[in-house]
Amino acid sequence: MSNLRFARQRMVREQVIARGVKDKRVIAAMLKVPRHEFVDEALVVQAYGDSSLPIGFGQTISKPYIVAKMTEALEIEPGMKVLEIGTGSGYQAAVLAELGAEVFSVERIKPLYIKTLNRLNKLRYFNIKLKLADGTLGWEEYAPYDRILVTAGGPEIPYALLKQLKDPGILIIPVGPIPRKQRLIKIMRRDGRFFKKDLGPAQFVSLVGRFGWEVETGKEAN
Repeated sequence: MSNLRFARQRMVREQVIARGVKDKRVIAAMLKVPRHEFVDEALVVQAYGDSSLPIGFGQTISKPYIVAKMTEALEIEPGMKVLEIGTGSGYQAAVLAELGAEVFSVERIKPLYIKTLNRLNKLRYFNIKLKLADGTLGWEEYAPYDRILVTAGGPEIPYALLKQLKDPGILIIPVGPIPRKQRLIKIMRRDGRFFKKDLGPAQFVSLVGRFGWEVETGKEAN
């Protein structure tokens, strides 16, 4: 266990802090969440490496730096309601929860949803609510949300998510017309208006759903 803790500390030092993430609360969350618990046993030795890893069903767990970068861009404060589209392994949701957010996460793949629900319960992340559904429709029941994070790349920003974003609020989403080649976009809602900021290139699995791609078009992710 001490080796894994050391590997996690090195991951944060070399992949997160060294690449410009400055938010101390984000850094602390990355240090706390046991990333190795969110991958299959055969991949534990690679859990703290600088790469995305497969989690089954054509999905991946994003690189540690990308998780930290997106989390920092959300500017989360304790008590905020955060909608995550694409639960995946649950790692990103756990990082958000460590920041004191109440997380609502939507996953469309049933076996992955069940596996991750069991994992999060085992790790006692009880401030994360999961739903099995089309994430491009959001989760209207608990809207509006202070923050929305989309962990898959779509051809456009789903209107349902913009509608469910609180004013003021922030939405982070990879967007682009070519699968696996997107730009990470930060949408800020203020006084009824939307402002956009480009955070750079990104490479994510496809956002599948009514307002995304119709079928899975890529299996790699940052």
